[in-house]
Amino acid sequence: MDFIIRDPATKKIFHFPVNPEEVLIRREKQYETATILSLGEIDLIQGERVKEIAFSSFFPKVYDPRYCRLANIPEPQKAMNQLTAFLMKRQPIRLMITGTIINTLAYVSAHDSTIKGGERDDIYFDITFRTYRGIKVGKAHKAVDRPDTKPIPKVYTVKPGDTLKAIAKLELGNSSKWRELYNANTKVIGRDPNLIRPGQKLVMP
Repeated sequence: MDFIIRDPATKKIFHFPVNPEEVLIRREKQYETATILSLGEIDLIQGERVKEIAFSSFFPKVYDPRYCRLANIPEPQKAMNQLTAFLMKRQPIRLMITGTIINTLAYVSAHDSTIKGGERDDIYFDITFRTYRGIKVGKAHKAVDRPDTKPIPKVYTVKPGDTLKAIAKLELGNSSKWRELYNANTKVIGRDPNLIRPGQKLVMP
């Protein structure tokens, strides 16, 4: 699975070097409140609001094959500057998450950066996208179709030397969550949680 932004105007590709642990997809029904004599205040359904897609990750200063998706990682501050450039664009960019159905035009609506103590060279970030919706103008024009977006469970492929505790620490942020990881993948692993094999695909709880 890879998280990619493609700029339709320049054809340039921006590849996030570290996959987020989770993706939040928000759908919301839109209402308009009106007041009608004898009925009082009522809500009129206006349709579905534009979807929001949000996730958090970080830009590492040094390449680490355990979690970096590409060897040629961007310099953290330059990567953040690129996200700011996307934020300022008036035209939508394309957000793609390979291995899922998320492949949609969107705007970067917000992003925040954090520098943690002891990890000053790495930059952590939160980013939010609002999916693009075409505008109807008269009967001859139709809104741009946007593919539906549904959260897809993250899958980790076991590598040589991996243990459930190590995977839980890397993917879930806490090695003590190895039991949750095992319970979610009992059919794949088998009865012994210590016997995981390279190539096995584990679903993150």
